[in-house]
Amino acid sequence: MAAQFCSSLADNALLIAAISLLGEIHAPQWMTPMLKLFFFISYVLLAAFVGAFADSMPKARVMLITNGIKLAGALLMLAGTHPLLAYAVVGFGAAAYSPAKYGIVTELLPPERLVAANGWIEGLTVGSIILGIVAGGLLVSPSVSATVLALGAPYIEPGLGKVGEAAIAVICGVYAAAAVINIWVPDTRVRYRKQEHTLGRLLTDFGHCVSTLWKDSLGQISLAVTTLFWGAGATLQFIVLRWSAEVLGMDLTHGAVLQGLTALGVALGAVLAAGRVSLKRSLSVLPVGVAMGLTVSLLSLLNFAHLAHSGLVIGGHVVPRGLAAAALVMVLIGAMAGYFVVPMNALLQHRGYVLLSSGHSIAVQNFNENLGILLMLGVYSLLVRGGVSAAAAMRLFGTFVAATMLLVILKHRANQRKFDAVAQIGDTRHGF
Repeated sequence: MAAQFCSSLADNALLIAAISLLGEIHAPQWMTPMLKLFFFISYVLLAAFVGAFADSMPKARVMLITNGIKLAGALLMLAGTHPLLAYAVVGFGAAAYSPAKYGIVTELLPPERLVAANGWIEGLTVGSIILGIVAGGLLVSPSVSATVLALGAPYIEPGLGKVGEAAIAVICGVYAAAAVINIWVPDTRVRYRKQEHTLGRLLTDFGHCVSTLWKDSLGQISLAVTTLFWGAGATLQFIVLRWSAEVLGMDLTHGAVLQGLTALGVALGAVLAAGRVSLKRSLSVLPVGVAMGLTVSLLSLLNFAHLAHSGLVIGGHVVPRGLAAAALVMVLIGAMAGYFVVPMNALLQHRGYVLLSSGHSIAVQNFNENLGILLMLGVYSLLVRGGVSAAAAMRLFGTFVAATMLLVILKHRANQRKFDAVAQIGDTRHGF
């Protein structure tokens, strides 16, 4: 958990620093959401291989190797490689890291403890997202970056004055810390059959794994929900940054704080789900996903313009009223997201572990979720290029989430009716 915390914190801080670097090189605005696309494309392209890689050796060793790849990507960005390409290398490491960091949970714990474990792990992960986003925002602020540059960070010349590079120098240190912590991640002693090595067999095996989860009545529902959640969530991350600038007049630093508050809500929802929702009741949270989508659409309709330039005094600091009002809604959206996605994650992990293996099931999950992210980010990039406002984009994505979640609920009810009908036939045949 400590290794994951540091690694995730660095990933999110690096995103903000990369956005700052794109601004410094005067890259077109549509390139900003492309950062996530370049990051997550490895999850899709490598999905057939990373599951086998994660199951081929102890998960602790996999986490150590792949965290080193993340550090290499950050160093490339620091050395002057284009932010999109360097962030793609970080995504390569993250794609191979993910099956190990989640697969180790099913190896350590029995099924009845998965929801609680996922709640606390997601809560800690979201905490790292919050700190990473806020830390990234602070590192690219003029005052903090000036201090870092003045300290003479390695590979950074004070005369350059590049805020993004100063931030990345600090973030590299966080990646290094995560790599060191990975040394102490325990070996679960779980071993799997010898993994396939040829391209054809790996692709065939992965295709079978994908088909198995999608055909499972419980697996398909949880997979559809998590795919939708992560795709919409990654896209909304950029929409919120742009929305805070267009509607509230905030800079990147304040926009990152608003984004971090959304993640705080996710953590609260995750912890609440851990204490209230069992694995058997995991599908009862589906209506919360519909409510979350509707709330996102509602947020885009609210008028914060008259609050943007006035402030509230909180703890001796002046907080813009627009930020305070929007923050409450964003925390609520995050809480609903955390409450419904954590049980879905636990259900998917359990079904994947039962039907496949820990590494392969997480690889299938990553493939589907990140394919959703790529598609939604691609659509959003097209909307930005087409001149669609952040508020309109937020409205579209909120409506899409609500409508899709409603369709998932209807599909689950159809599955239940089919199961009940089959059970009745079986009871009649046996004379019950």
